[in-house]
Amino acid sequence: MKDITYAAPKTVAEAASLLSDKGDRARILAGGTDIIVQVREGRRDIETLVDIKHIPDVNELTCDAKGLVIGSAVPCCLIYENKAIAKAYPGIIDAVSLIGGIQIQSRATLGGNLCNASPAADGIPVLIALEGVCDIAGLKGTRSVPIEQFCLAPGKTVLERGEFLIRFRFPPPKKNAGASYLRFIPRNEMDIAVVGVGVALQLDAAKTNCTSARIALAAVAPTPLLVLDAGA
Repeated sequence: MKDITYAAPKTVAEAASLLSDKGDRARILAGGTDIIVQVREGRRDIETLVDIKHIPDVNELTCDAKGLVIGSAVPCCLIYENKAIAKAYPGIIDAVSLIGGIQIQSRATLGGNLCNASPAADGIPVLIALEGVCDIAGLKGTRSVPIEQFCLAPGKTVLERGEFLIRFRFPPPKKNAGASYLRFIPRNEMDIAVVGVGVALQLDAAKTNCTSARIALAAVAPTPLLVLDAGA
């Protein structure tokens, strides 16, 4: 592996400036479980790794009456160990528990899982089903994008030069609502979904009828899909 410059900015503005200056020659390091492998294997030719873990904004993890906020650099293990998240957002626990093994989960992030823009990513469908929104920072400020609009093609996202993902935001769960993520793999040794499904359902007061549904699929198209017809 060739020499690579390592940068560890302390603020969003510093990180955005570095990414803007270097363009495609720089990549974010959040957990590093994908980007380091990609660089080592020659699939990414970069000059600078921008480590965002020292930026407070990307390490936020709060779950309360206002909803759920997950910073883009929060490792999966901190998410599934959070009892409030497990109770209110069990579908997210389903997803993060499948991203690699225990060692990987101590580093890997949902932010990295989304920004890789893999059609088969386990972390994305349930985030879409739960009406998640991405906050994206750049030199011009911050903008928000629904998660279902974030991936444009395999490996391609809406992120523009100088931009990076700061956090996810989710509305508080409604009464009689729930969510889940399931994937199909042909054998245990294969850790990539042949199909993955994230579902969020809302039941009526009697809990006998479904009043609304959001269904998202992975590994069936170039990007994870919000399937509106199936939800209807």
